[in-house]
Amino acid sequence: MASVKIGKDLQQGKIVVSFSYNPKFVAKVKAIEGHSWHPDKKYWSFPCSENILTKILSAFNGEDVLLDSTLQSSTSQKVDARLPNQSQITEAVKKELKLRGYSHKTQKAYLHHIERYISYFAKDPKERSEKHIRDYMLYLIDKEKVSRAYHDQAVSAIKFLYDCVLNMPRAVCSLPRPRKEKKLPIVLSREDVIHIFDSVNNIKHKAILMLAYSAGLRVSEVVKLKVQDIDTGRNMIHIKAAKGRKDRYTILSEVALEVLREYWRVYQPKDWLFPGPTQNSHLTTRTVEKILEKASQKAGIAKHVTVHTLRHSFATHLLEGGTDLRYIQELLGHKSSKTTEIYTHVSQRDIGRIKSPLDFERK
Repeated sequence: MASVKIGKDLQQGKIVVSFSYNPKFVAKVKAIEGHSWHPDKKYWSFPCSENILTKILSAFNGEDVLLDSTLQSSTSQKVDARLPNQSQITEAVKKELKLRGYSHKTQKAYLHHIERYISYFAKDPKERSEKHIRDYMLYLIDKEKVSRAYHDQAVSAIKFLYDCVLNMPRAVCSLPRPRKEKKLPIVLSREDVIHIFDSVNNIKHKAILMLAYSAGLRVSEVVKLKVQDIDTGRNMIHIKAAKGRKDRYTILSEVALEVLREYWRVYQPKDWLFPGPTQNSHLTTRTVEKILEKASQKAGIAKHVTVHTLRHSFATHLLEGGTDLRYIQELLGHKSSKTTEIYTHVSQRDIGRIKSPLDFERK
């Protein structure tokens, strides 16, 4: 079946319709008021309005329509009317994600991708083939210019939909994933880390940042710490239900512990170590990132710094200090040693010993 693509020209502010030449489709377009043919771009355009879009959708009712996501909000009622089982599919996805123990964050991300995918076609996903799924992926890459990480997550979500909910694994069995980017982590010097800490006056904020760096914590792990997770007797921190639902222990710095004790004397937290603005809630990850952003700017750090940068710096500084890679893997909670090995590419322990030939000439 030939596809009809309905999108929007953001510069011209018009609805555009394109398809491979088909006399029947041409007749449908010409029957709609306001049509205009653009031979250079090979598409038809219409004034942008909900009324016109409704007429276009009505004219191509029953055809294989690919509707751009930018037009979904104005046609939500029409899409729901054409997809009476969409809510059932969404509920089935939610239940399956919960039964398989996916984290709340992953559940939210998968539902976003699946709902966007279904809305794009405005058709029952059971009627879509591998070609349609590939076309959707190309749309994300070429039109939406999504990142590789977004693309990869979209593939995972759609594979989940067809494998685990619709029981149609053949539709996605050969769906490729984007090649992973081999980016090296941003690492701060020890001096830069100290400058960041010194720029923070609020004791709570300082305790958060020091704990994050000194233990190599993810931002989600920092905010979810509870008072009882700090084991002062063994100088360890118990990280519970981290990435992959895994528990682990990591080190508790004596310097960080001193700041933490000072923070505790002032704030005296009861349950969450770093409580949020409302009762029984912890601080949000975005709040912690903002704290670090301000501290980095105040310290004059030119690099783009996030809490994960502190985690990268923790691992790299341990490696440079002679800590075995296997222990660093355990402290970070990496499933594979290959993930931890990336720090060998940014460590100065070995590369720093090599002299540039330019320096030879200066002797």
